[in-house]
Amino acid sequence: MIDPQQLAYDYDEERLGFEEPPRVAAPSIADGQRVGVFLLALGLLSLAIQLSSGKLLGSWLGFLAAALPLATGALLFIWYGYTGSEAGIQNDGIHFSAAKSRGWIGWALGIAITGFYVALYWYPDSMSAAVRWVDPLARSISGSAADRWFLYGFLYTMAVLIFGARMMLRYRHNQYEQLRTLSVGFFQLGLAFVLPQLLKAFQQPEHYFTYFWPLKPEYLYPWKVKELLAMPGGVGVFMFAFSATMTAVVTPVLTYYFGKRWYCSWVCGCGGLAETLGDPWRQLSSKSTLSWKIERGIIYSVLGLVVLTTLVLWINAQSSGRLFAGFSGRLAAWYGFYIGALFSGVIGVGFYPILGSRVWCRFGCPMAAILGILQRFFSRFRITTNGDQCMSCGNCSTYCEMGIDVRAYAQSGKNIVRSSCVGCGICAAVCPRGVLKLENGADFRDRYPESDRPLDAMLAAIRAAKPYE
Repeated sequence: MIDPQQLAYDYDEERLGFEEPPRVAAPSIADGQRVGVFLLALGLLSLAIQLSSGKLLGSWLGFLAAALPLATGALLFIWYGYTGSEAGIQNDGIHFSAAKSRGWIGWALGIAITGFYVALYWYPDSMSAAVRWVDPLARSISGSAADRWFLYGFLYTMAVLIFGARMMLRYRHNQYEQLRTLSVGFFQLGLAFVLPQLLKAFQQPEHYFTYFWPLKPEYLYPWKVKELLAMPGGVGVFMFAFSATMTAVVTPVLTYYFGKRWYCSWVCGCGGLAETLGDPWRQLSSKSTLSWKIERGIIYSVLGLVVLTTLVLWINAQSSGRLFAGFSGRLAAWYGFYIGALFSGVIGVGFYPILGSRVWCRFGCPMAAILGILQRFFSRFRITTNGDQCMSCGNCSTYCEMGIDVRAYAQSGKNIVRSSCVGCGICAAVCPRGVLKLENGADFRDRYPESDRPLDAMLAAIRAAKPYE
């Protein structure tokens, strides 16, 4: 029981001589960052003049006059922002930032990114000047004129590489984070941007080897399979075989050994953008039980929809169009518009500054849904916890971009085997006590109670529908 006299104790700091604590001066921007800001402004000015006047558009001089100062300025700002600090996670003031905590800058950025996606998808004429700006680069790689998708791929890749450099500096104390950042940069630049353009240069169809069914569902649609198999030279057969093998063989095998992180955090371009460009907003993901229920309902609905769409298309193709007629085509178009464009692009990326960095990966990606089922019940991957060392600081939960309350697992000493976990490792990186460890065990039968009966555990989890089991 608390002593009543203690409750009535009057502690007057001013009367005892305590003064207001000295104010800490706001950190000053480094000179190198000032140069970076100047170059960024110069690059934006150059781009604005070209887009508004048309002068130098379509030339190497015009492209470099904007691209070089923009890229150099961003890298300088990042470099001088981190090199003068101690290695390790520093999140001071992040929840008071107008850009990183749903302030006016965050909302402005969200509106700007969303507006870009809307214009790109549905108002392509508004992007014609910007497309001309990257035309010299497109012609040098693919031998053909740029289009809006080349512009998108270029900007997407630059975002991954530039903010990937930020990740390398921000997490320079953690080798795992550096290696996977290098990985997503390599796959985005090499396999998702340069290689498809080189295929066009050799008169071959664009093919993205980092995406396959169900994330890229058209690669197993009947019309696409027919087109690939009919191509001369065997290139199309290889593309089809590669996509089918990745879907049916490689994905379950790698997920068994490494969990879904092998794809979601090391290969996938969607995950690569979220982990680099989206890193400043990872703490905005909701950890509530309601958001988990919404996540569970939507992501498996999208998975069911893409499976249904694929089956309907194949049944219709095998019946020569007699069974479903035009319905199959409308269903595929509906999925492409509402899921492939609106959800994954406009909402999935545009809402980074508002809902966190993994909106699409968490709530909509059918590939993540399949990988999550395999990881949850059949994978050797787990994040082990040492609950005795946990001091309940909450860093792990705060910076989990997938909305997992990691601290709840750590405090109860449970392995983290959640289907939504992408194995990014940030929870372990921000833990000050080394409580969390990413591991691939010798088997999958020791990860959670009754894990030796995964099918029974799956049915039990469906019936229970509890986020911590």
